[in-house]
Order: sequence, then C-alpha cells, then structure tokens
Amino acid sequence: MRRTMKFAIVGTGAIADTHAKAIAVNPDAELAAVCGTSIDRAQHLAQVYGVPLVFDDYEQMMKREEIDVVCICTPSGKHGEVAIAAAQAGKHVFCEKPLDITRERMDQMIDACRGAGVKLGAVLQRRVSPAAIAIREAVRQGKLGRMVLGDAYLKYYRSPEYYRSAGWRGTKAMDGGGALMNQGIHGVDLIRWIMGDIRSVFAYSATLAREIEVEDTAVAVVQYANGAFGVIEGTTSVSPGQEARFEVHGERGSIVYADSGFKLWSLMESDETAPDVEPAISSSNDPLNMSASGHIALVADMIAAIRENRDPLITGEDARRTVEVILAIYESALTGKEVVLQPIGRQF
Repeated sequence: MRRTMKFAIVGTGAIADTHAKAIAVNPDAELAAVCGTSIDRAQHLAQVYGVPLVFDDYEQMMKREEIDVVCICTPSGKHGEVAIAAAQAGKHVFCEKPLDITRERMDQMIDACRGAGVKLGAVLQRRVSPAAIAIREAVRQGKLGRMVLGDAYLKYYRSPEYYRSAGWRGTKAMDGGGALMNQGIHGVDLIRWIMGDIRSVFAYSATLAREIEVEDTAVAVVQYANGAFGVIEGTTSVSPGQEARFEVHGERGSIVYADSGFKLWSLMESDETAPDVEPAISSSNDPLNMSASGHIALVADMIAAIRENRDPLITGEDARRTVEVILAIYESALTGKEVVLQPIGRQF
C-alpha cells in the first residue's frame, strides 16, 4: 500500500482554503500541518480540515519529518524565502502564483529546489482546463495555419475594500505589481502557453482608479516567437468585471473562448466544432468565487511527479517565464520603450 503524501500549508489567506480542499479530496494526500502569522486563522483552517499540527513559524514547521510537500500561500513577495527554506529542509514545494515577484528570488528558489533534489511545482490552473488544452492542441497541430494574433482580455473588478483587506495587497514590496501580477497572471500565462513564447512587449500601465502603489490598468502589445502579434489587457478598475476572454487567429481559422464557453471555433476547410466544455467559474468580480478543480488536478500531478521522479506539469522555470513577461511589461511602461525578452531561459 502506497504511503499517503503529507502536505503542509504556509499562509492562511483566501487561497489556502482552496489548497486545503484540493488536498482533502485526494485519497493519496493528507493535510498534516498549517502555518500562518495569525495563529487564530491557522487554527481555524486546521479545525475546518481536521489538521493536527498548527504553527506560526514556518521554519519550525519544516523540522517535522513527516511533511513531504509545502504549499506556499503567503503574500507573493515571500514565496521565494519560504520555498528556499522548504528545499533546505528537504521538502517538495507547491507554489501559488506568481512564483515570486523578482527575477533574483525566482532564480534562487529554482536553484535551491534543483540543488536539494526536491520538486518545485507552480499553480497556474487555467492550463488544466479542457478548453485551454483543446485550444493549445488546435494551435500546435496547425489547424489554424500560421498564427497571426493571440489576445488576452483580463478585465477584473477589485474594490477599494479588497485592497484594504490585507496590508500587502497593491504594494510593490509584497504584491510586486497589480492587475497583471496578481489577477491577470493566469491569463498572461495561458495565452503564452497557447501561442508560444513571447519575444517582445511594448506597454502602457497606470494607476487610474485605485489608491495603490501598483498598476490597476495595463495594456501591452506583444510579439510572439512565431512572429504573431497580440494584445494583453489587464485591469482591476472596471465595473462590473468582465469574464476573461482569449482570442487566437491564424491564416486558416479562429478560436475565441471566454469563461462562459467558446464563442467561436471556425476552421477553414473543416466542419469541426468547438469541444463541449463546462463553463468556468469567473472570479472577475469576486476573488472568492473560484473552483478548486484546477488545484485538485495540480495537486494530483504534484503527487505523481514525486512518485515518478519527474518534473511537475508546471515547473519553476516555466512559471518564471510568465513572471518575466509581466516584468518586461512593467519595464516597457516605465521606460516607454519596447522590451525584448531573453531567449528561453538560463540553463538550470
């Protein structure tokens, strides 16, 4: 009989509950520990899910030998330091988006996990939706011909109260950015995953409606490595929030998908129709309105990756690349210049 994989959660914000749900429904997983700077919130989460161990110091928690995997659900700017501590303690790492908010810390956490021989899996759950997989396969199989355009429209509403609800939200030090780094990152990641790597960006960003340190509105024109162009729009300042929408166009067809389902699946010289998929739950107006299905799939993959000694579905290096695109958008908006991204990665 295979041993149950024991998980620990560091951070007790809203996303921690989604991680706990994903672990609870997996017969090969057990939530063994919860850690948070607020011991009351950590104890509450532990009570809801029947967790035996509660900590307010993650370094003390890492000393527990029975813990196999650490879920990082802290503010974004602390992801790297917790991941490095976990790797040094011999624990696998399952990290919420973004991987971290600086290139240096992302490199350090990737190196720490690779050096310690532990897995580093990232949470970018839009990739595991049947609709996203179908679109990517259509592009990869050449059904749309040469790709021409790939657009992502990520128009969220986040109230002033949302930003005041936690001291780290909307700050450069802990959030690292606004509408793109926090909310829009899932869409940035998905369009990059579908279309292929992004070669360059030219962008505008500003804080137009919220009293925060980072952007609440951003628009970028991108060029993909395959020569196609695209637009990325991200905001938390429109009311009401709109469902996320993705449009991909090639010389021989077009696909348009939004959270509520496919809007267009048109291929030249083919009567193929859009796959039948369930509408996605949209968090464009409410950050708590989200499904755990993506996390459930990624937790299962993380367990399989550990047991099979392979990389998780979304590696640290891959997740880093999406943050790199967002950082390039910020640089372009600041300098008023096109920013060319480095060819795929440094070698780890």
